Amino acid sequence: MAVYTEPTDEELATLLNAWGLDGLRNFKGIAEGIQNSNFLIEVRQGRFILTIYEKSVVLDDLPFYLGLTETAANAGLPAARPIRTQDGEMVQMIRGKPTSLCTFLDGVSSQHPPSSQTRAAGAALAQLHLALADYPQKRPNDLGPHNWSELWAGRAAHSEDLEPGIAPSIDQDLKEFAANWPRDLPRGIIHADLFPDNVLFLGDRVNGLIDFYFACEDFLAYDLAVMLNAWCFEANGREFDLVKGRALIMGYETVRPLSQSERNALPLLARGAALRFFLTRLVDWVTPMDGALVRKKDPRDYAARLAFHRNARSAADYGAPE
Repeated sequence: MAVYTEPTDEELATLLNAWGLDGLRNFKGIAEGIQNSNFLIEVRQGRFILTIYEKSVVLDDLPFYLGLTETAANAGLPAARPIRTQDGEMVQMIRGKPTSLCTFLDGVSSQHPPSSQTRAAGAALAQLHLALADYPQKRPNDLGPHNWSELWAGRAAHSEDLEPGIAPSIDQDLKEFAANWPRDLPRGIIHADLFPDNVLFLGDRVNGLIDFYFACEDFLAYDLAVMLNAWCFEANGREFDLVKGRALIMGYETVRPLSQSERNALPLLARGAALRFFLTRLVDWVTPMDGALVRKKDPRDYAARLAFHRNARSAADYGAPE
């Protein structure tokens, strides 16, 4: 359970008062997530999610993240709307840590979403891209290809302990990305972490897009590549599900058709996304946590995905219709 900081009764009362909320009925930690401390709050006015941002979130970035979700909600997307204080602020502080409150979204995330939900999630991603097309704030992707060599530096031995023989392949991946990474694909604000646990469903309808804390400006198709990795592989990470891949891409293209250049780049983008998650999981795997009870994610899941992407030659390998 990822709860690092828990407010006292007095601290919670002060926070709620600033938001103009009263009649506390329930307050409990949320077991999901590893980056921040999250709590479900029920008050007279309804249910909300309280987030206390730990070391992984920079205070100066919060207006970007929270503004994104507010913009998406204003555009009619199922995003959690930040609650502003009575003074109009979206952030309060507790013990020197920034804190926000957002509306609660009904729905359930699926650990193994069927193709019907995968298609709906693809369409929701494209809707998000369009809704944020004119978002004025910018934030670079600090986990993009220009950062991967730094994440990898000094960790080859750790990777070999987990997956013998992988280090030379990653060295080669980095060389190929440096030489061939696309430069002129359509760009915009992307979610960058739209895993199944960040999408809430009611049946096959998307009712929640959450956790925007990796959002940034990058290639729109890279966001789709992240989802191909997260939604369309079997549990062992080695077998790609073409039915789900086709559903994801077709769902996306019902809202925003991919250009030919985006289709051509999809294998390289998907390979890059797999490396990004392998590296960040590797860093987490070998880094001691600060005493919180957190389940670390195994980097080897993405080592297997990397092997698949190295052999992919076109968007058709991911189920894209001709």
